[in-house]
Amino acid sequence: MTSALVWRPGRGDAIRRRRWRCAERRLEGLLDEPRPGRPRTVTDEQVESIVTTTLESAPRNATHWSTRSLASELGVTQNAVWRTWQAFGLQPHRQEKFKLSADPQFVEKVYDICGLYLNPPERAVVLCIDEKSQIQALDRTRPILPMLPGTPQRATHDYKRHGTSSLYAALDLSTGKVIGRLHQRHRAIEFHKFLQTIDREVPAGLDVHLVLDNSSTHKTPKIARWLAAHPRFVLHFTPTSSSWINLVERWFSELTTKKLKRSAHQSVRALNADIRAWIENWNEDPRPYVWTKPAERILESISRYCQRINQTGH
Repeated sequence: MTSALVWRPGRGDAIRRRRWRCAERRLEGLLDEPRPGRPRTVTDEQVESIVTTTLESAPRNATHWSTRSLASELGVTQNAVWRTWQAFGLQPHRQEKFKLSADPQFVEKVYDICGLYLNPPERAVVLCIDEKSQIQALDRTRPILPMLPGTPQRATHDYKRHGTSSLYAALDLSTGKVIGRLHQRHRAIEFHKFLQTIDREVPAGLDVHLVLDNSSTHKTPKIARWLAAHPRFVLHFTPTSSSWINLVERWFSELTTKKLKRSAHQSVRALNADIRAWIENWNEDPRPYVWTKPAERILESISRYCQRINQTGH
């Protein structure tokens, strides 16, 4: 039984056809010919109307357009609106948050802290410190149900409060180890005690560079006197509204997602014990965070973002 050979056009045939069409019609021969299929039902004018209406106006009874409301407004199909939004990357239902620092010394502080991360001084330790205040000891109203095949772990949405605790943490830039202390309150007194703890933990022959925020508890007269009596401590303040530049915030994020978010505690004592155990476990195998972005690239990125939002008129 013989099988018929079926000819299928290949790449060479397509090139030859293009050459023939170009020889016959010159530049017009390079354009695509009309293809089979359903003709377009949405005109270029309607696409332009969908895009401009989405970007430049809002419905009378809402803050943003939906596919149904815009389709009703413009007399097109809901699918046409959806496809146009997909093609132009428009997402009216979404809203992102942003915050720009108004610190007049923003540039100087970014250069200072990035320089400290990328080129730490010799015979010194760099510690990123901050407070995670008001950590709540929460207990679910029903026991947490374990994960099963096809079913995630389940917990009640409501909870009981059993008090709060505040964690002071200092992340060592070079080793990744953390010095942590828990207190009931968040005041200059507790910060002073934490500075004394750091002074005991760090060997006497090393300078101590602290990266910290502009909290009022860090600038009281008592703290200023203590720092004057301990000249090896050098403070590097982050710009206002710029906690992202403090590496200890990344460690706080891990503590929250890996331990606190899905835990249940029936007392502050149980909460504190859980946090201390987590810190001890972390310090057994610490993982330092490596800062790679220089100050120039950060400032360039912020400059581009400011230009973009200024161009949109927002």
